[in-house]
Amino acid sequence: MTTTTSLLESEKTSPSAWAWRVLMLLSAIGLIGFYSEVLDVYEISIIMLTAVGMAWLGQDWPGYRWHSLVVALLSLFAVTLYGSELGRADSNFWLNYLLASQSAFMWMSALFVMATVTYFGGLFFRSTFTEKVASFLTWSATTMGMIGLMVRWRESYLHGADIGHIPVSNLYEVFILFAVVTALLYLFYERRYQTRSLGGFVLLVISAAVAFQLWYTFERQAHEIEPLVPALQSYWMKIHVPANFIGYGAFAMAAMIGVAYLLVASAQNRNANGGWSSHMPSLNLMDDLMYKSIALGFAFFTLATILGALWAAEAWGGYWSWDPKETWALIVWLNYAAWLHMRMTKGWHGGPMAWWAIVGLFVTLFAFLGVNMFLSGLHSYGTL
Repeated sequence: MTTTTSLLESEKTSPSAWAWRVLMLLSAIGLIGFYSEVLDVYEISIIMLTAVGMAWLGQDWPGYRWHSLVVALLSLFAVTLYGSELGRADSNFWLNYLLASQSAFMWMSALFVMATVTYFGGLFFRSTFTEKVASFLTWSATTMGMIGLMVRWRESYLHGADIGHIPVSNLYEVFILFAVVTALLYLFYERRYQTRSLGGFVLLVISAAVAFQLWYTFERQAHEIEPLVPALQSYWMKIHVPANFIGYGAFAMAAMIGVAYLLVASAQNRNANGGWSSHMPSLNLMDDLMYKSIALGFAFFTLATILGALWAAEAWGGYWSWDPKETWALIVWLNYAAWLHMRMTKGWHGGPMAWWAIVGLFVTLFAFLGVNMFLSGLHSYGTL
């Protein structure tokens, strides 16, 4: 671990890291300058904060730098191919089979499922090469998902200037966002901890999200781009929803690491040390990663809740209305606050905390999806 830390620190001071920081600065300045006439102070702030965040993430993470560059270049290529005509997606080869949002999402879905199977193949057959292939597939899926979101953003404006919006406005779009964010979080920790053995477990929850998104697409035609309801026509959506889904993604990853922890602990209790479990990270490492994931998720979920309250005050005239979505968000927040409190003050760790993380995922899932299915309220725009 000391060697890994040294490598990460040296990467921060490398010429490529400084070039990346400069590129993010110039990109932010270019965007603000080019679109200055249509940007307000909030949108300029979002661009600046995004540039800072990407510069920080990429400074010691070469994979993220390449991912971002490929997303930017292929998204711009797709936008150029579209021009001002949405119908070109049916006649242009690159759009029809690769870069139109629906095509990119289909590639993302297939690649995530392939990566899940490949990660488990690498684990059970103890093949480092197979695990590297799984990492490449995960990066590819994440890249295609992000390209799809960027291109869908442009497609929404091709439907009409009054229809265009950032693609985080409904369940279809946010399930894709969830898959991409969770994969990026996993890939970050995969590099940080130098282990790929947890990939199959984390990608199981991503594959589940992909399965739901595919069902939602074909059963409900949810991929159709619709105008925003009035409450969503706000700059708050651009920061509240992504912050929320960093939290959701981190909580999901913690739960799947909890599953892996319990399975490895069970195998060790049975003295089954010669099988797949011997290729897994130590229990201490998984326990630490579970804690860090929940801490990260809690920080972003807290931020998202505060931003949501500010948005609610602007849209509905009050910071808190005990709407079912708000109430369950508070339950999620209290659950993970209690988890972190018991971990940091009482020293709880191991199996009980792994079970708690798993239960916490189901609580979060109900807050995210169950409320939309079974309850009604001010957030009814997210219903199935």
